[in-house]
Amino acid sequence: MQGSERTKVGPALIVLAVAGGLGACNTASPVLTTGSIPDRKPPMVVSDAERDCLGRAMYFESNRSDSDGLVAVGTVVMNRLENAVFPGGICAVVGQPGQFAPGVLTKPMQEKDLLKVADAADAVLAGERHPKVGKAMYFHTAGHHFPYTNMHYVAVAGGNAFYEKRDKRMAKQDKLDPQDKPGAPAAPALPATVLTFAAVPAPPSASH
Repeated sequence: MQGSERTKVGPALIVLAVAGGLGACNTASPVLTTGSIPDRKPPMVVSDAERDCLGRAMYFESNRSDSDGLVAVGTVVMNRLENAVFPGGICAVVGQPGQFAPGVLTKPMQEKDLLKVADAADAVLAGERHPKVGKAMYFHTAGHHFPYTNMHYVAVAGGNAFYEKRDKRMAKQDKLDPQDKPGAPAAPALPATVLTFAAVPAPPSASH
């Protein structure tokens, strides 16, 4: 990923395909190995388009944060991919209406962030998961609060609060164990069109 290849994330994420022999969509295969990491899942083989969709969700939903925030969002995407409630491949999961932020699949990304996003997407596809997010499939901006009783919070990362939806019986059990409750759900609409990551140059710093 050098020179002009850093001008978009699609090429940036091609590094993942070269390093791990990635090709077919959503097929588990022991392609990448990175040692012992907690909560590791089997590596996944995906197309460039699916990798693009994963990276975009991680980037735009994590406030362009560090790898911890990026991997946390990536964990939610992969959790949804494994759940029948959110069918289809990664792009179908990310593009489902009303689930991720508007424009997540079409907006341009800052060139300076592409390598960071590629590395985080590589880690998630290689099986890495955020250890605190666990099986959570929902998140919202940290600091928001809602009166719902079925929201079980598990982590805060990248400016987001991650939670599981639990029924009343499980919610009553949770009351026995105090939990930090940072906020509640936000689910903006999302266009179904998928475009390759298109970077825009970082804005020049203002001189004072």
